[in-house]
Amino acid sequence: MGDIHQPLHCGFLSDNGGNAITVRWYKRKQNLHHVWDSTILQTEVDNFYDSDMNEFIDALQQNITKVWADQIEEWENCGDNDLPCPATYASESTIDACKWAYKDATEGSVLNDDYFLSRLPIVNMRLAQAGVRLADILNRVFEKKLAMSI
Repeated sequence: MGDIHQPLHCGFLSDNGGNAITVRWYKRKQNLHHVWDSTILQTEVDNFYDSDMNEFIDALQQNITKVWADQIEEWENCGDNDLPCPATYASESTIDACKWAYKDATEGSVLNDDYFLSRLPIVNMRLAQAGVRLADILNRVFEKKLAMSI
């Protein structure tokens, strides 16, 4: 569930989802895919949460229950289907890859505060959506399993 919400996992085949695009994250050389897999979040945790992952998790949970609370129902639903729709999640990621991940991140470019701060809300929202949707799937599976055993 987490993988399908990472935009570059639904990126272009021609560059292996950003793996073939070498950039500099501030001063460190790495590929764009790695930036989106872990570096953006690690930079956030280091810079804003004093490297305390528990503090970051608490903040993300607060955003889910307060900031994004009015969007949770929409995140959990995928049209009229009984089960969540991975194709919708992949489509969202493809759109985010084009709109956010690839934009201003060409071969050899330096990604710094402008890139980081503008992409951070997208990364956090996609992470929150993945968690909410996984919880929804598990709740549905176990509800059905409980109903069948009664």
